[in-house]
Amino acid sequence: MASYSVNNRVALISVDNPPVNALSHHVRQGIMDGLKKAREDSSVQAVVLCGSGRTFPAGADITEFASGLASKEPDLRLVCKTLDSFPKPVVAAIHGTALGGGLELCLSTHYRLALKSARVGFPEVHLGLLPGATGTQRLPRVTHLANAIDIIVSGRQVGATEAYDLGIIDEVFGGDMLPKALEFAQSIAGRPLAPRRVSSLPVKGREQASAIFEEARQKTMSRSVGGALAPITCIQAIQAAVEQPTFEKGLQREAELMQFLGESGQARAQQYAFFAERSVSKWQLPSGVSYKTAKPMPVKTAAVIGAGTMGIGISMALISSGIQVFLTEQNKEYLDRGVKTLRGLISSGVKRKRLTEVQAKGLMSLLTPVLDYKSFSHVDLVIEAVFENMELKKKIFRKLDSICNPSTILASNTSTLNIDEIASVTARPDKVVGMHFFSPAHVMRLLENIYGKKTSPETIATAMHVGQKIKKISVLVGNCHGFVGNRLMGPYQKEACFLLEEGCFPQEVDQVLKVFGFRMGIFETTDLAGLDIGYKIRKELGLVGGDGPERMRMRERYSPLADRLVEAGRLGQKNR
Repeated sequence: MASYSVNNRVALISVDNPPVNALSHHVRQGIMDGLKKAREDSSVQAVVLCGSGRTFPAGADITEFASGLASKEPDLRLVCKTLDSFPKPVVAAIHGTALGGGLELCLSTHYRLALKSARVGFPEVHLGLLPGATGTQRLPRVTHLANAIDIIVSGRQVGATEAYDLGIIDEVFGGDMLPKALEFAQSIAGRPLAPRRVSSLPVKGREQASAIFEEARQKTMSRSVGGALAPITCIQAIQAAVEQPTFEKGLQREAELMQFLGESGQARAQQYAFFAERSVSKWQLPSGVSYKTAKPMPVKTAAVIGAGTMGIGISMALISSGIQVFLTEQNKEYLDRGVKTLRGLISSGVKRKRLTEVQAKGLMSLLTPVLDYKSFSHVDLVIEAVFENMELKKKIFRKLDSICNPSTILASNTSTLNIDEIASVTARPDKVVGMHFFSPAHVMRLLENIYGKKTSPETIATAMHVGQKIKKISVLVGNCHGFVGNRLMGPYQKEACFLLEEGCFPQEVDQVLKVFGFRMGIFETTDLAGLDIGYKIRKELGLVGGDGPERMRMRERYSPLADRLVEAGRLGQKNR
């Protein structure tokens, strides 16, 4: 809904549709009803549009795309048109996020104010779409054409200060937004509106349009994976703002391109992924225990065993989220090497301007390298990240069980081994869980959490919560060989190796996969992670060597190529 009130001759329309004030049909209708009241009330001289709770309307209600409600009048385009042509000044008061349809709403008002903490942007490209409710036509009229292309095609979020510098926001404030927005609305009442209507403004930078669009197309084509339609179609829609004779003609072209994307398989697939990534947090066990009933324990300190590629990636993910980490290795040489690698990751973040020097120092202060388990006695979580060997993992878990506080959760980063067997050597099987990260662990978003027969609901909830805290997509799975991730990867990797045996080059296989849509090919991925990881898994399963035919294992075709590379000492990037 959208509430309506009047304060000192300023009408306040406040959207109240928690949790993110999505622009559902009833919200759009509420805004239109409020505008009608403000139009008809002669005492009202200006209007403020805002959001209740934690944010300005954060975007369209994408569940309405499938139901058809998105196009039911008043659709968002009509709301934007009504705001743009409104006879009294309308001020958008932005806090939280104004994304997608929320930003289109803002760009249709006459003035845009924002808290310093607010963010704006057009993330539609990540759903296989474009900003289809006037966004592609309005943004290049308030900021330079090159900036508009960057924001729409990248889908990135823009902070309030940057948005002000780019001309998207008119004023940025600290403190309580609403009183300042109401005061601002009173101050601009009666001013001419024609210069403030975005639809009547010229496109900024149109003189360099040809060169800008050519550069944007080349840049987008080089970065897009799998022949992604949305990024290049976004450019075509923005191009209409320059080439079409009127704003309305530009909107027609935008609508045509939006329909094209909406009917594409890519948009449906990207929207499926969007909802799937959010649904996995709502886990439930066969017993009925779920995320609703199980409460996580707080995790402020953690220990990571293993300072190799995976252990360092896990440590980086943890400290980046403010969790104190104790990192250990079997000897000082390996530990120092791991710490050096982690320092390199942080330094790279500074060089790329993703981190400040102060932030870098803060991250390193959260890491404590140690050569024994004594410091683990009171940590909240231990994550073991050694190579895939059941006996080694059992030895580690026995030792941890004798040292750690009874409340400490013991997690294994195993990618294939039986969690119940690992838990069986402890007196706390309820506190044992699998937390399978994917390499590089500080980059890859997937985290596979594996529960055993005796894993408690609290332990499961904690593993899932930690994943969310470190910005992973946490997926809860049952305990079986390879779990889900590697049961998918196994056949995929086998067939890739068979292609090599049949005459393909690794780069050819990877290129086909990238064209299909993968960001990395299978051989590039294993080269980065280390060929020894898969080798140790295959050895544990008894697949390496043996007396049988070299290319047959368990009555199935087998390729020994990866085994031969490892046995020759060629582990991938680890050799550098």
